[in-house]
Amino acid sequence: MTRTRILIVEPSEVIVEGLQAILANQPGFHLLDAAYSTERLTERLIASRPDVVIVNPTLIDQPSAFHDEAPQAAVVALVYQYVEQQRLRAYDAIIDIRQGRSAILETVTAATRRQQGDTAETPNYELSRRETDVLVLVAKGLTNKEIADSLNVSVHTVISHRKNIMHKTGIKSVAGLTVYAMLNNLIE
Repeated sequence: MTRTRILIVEPSEVIVEGLQAILANQPGFHLLDAAYSTERLTERLIASRPDVVIVNPTLIDQPSAFHDEAPQAAVVALVYQYVEQQRLRAYDAIIDIRQGRSAILETVTAATRRQQGDTAETPNYELSRRETDVLVLVAKGLTNKEIADSLNVSVHTVISHRKNIMHKTGIKSVAGLTVYAMLNNLIE
């Protein structure tokens, strides 16, 4: 069985160790020694030939730089502070540090499959327009009934949208969804 070679590029030792704890025991993953800075990163990419590079997007200007040295690698942004949405679009996938273990594993697995050209089972984590509308109203503190009245849909539909939002974002709390909405410039 071919194992996915993963390189983490992140200055925080705590965050690196947390990610390693999540990814280490997965049978299909092989963790390379983490890079705590971008110093000598080009040489590391060429020598280690990772399949997935998980990188703090504040460390590099463009993820396309990785494709020159490691064209086989999916480049995944590791986000735990505000990063412009336009900048994040250049990445193959995004891991939000608030996501749970299963969402992080799904993101890494999906990024690997996409990079290998297999999109048959890749789930779509982009929110629909209606899910975005519901998310904004949730973040503003409206109840399910108030959201349903505002959007002229049933409460059952609102609950379904909320479940989809939580599944796609990996965020279960209203406070977390509010932060997510703010980070994605959906509300002020």
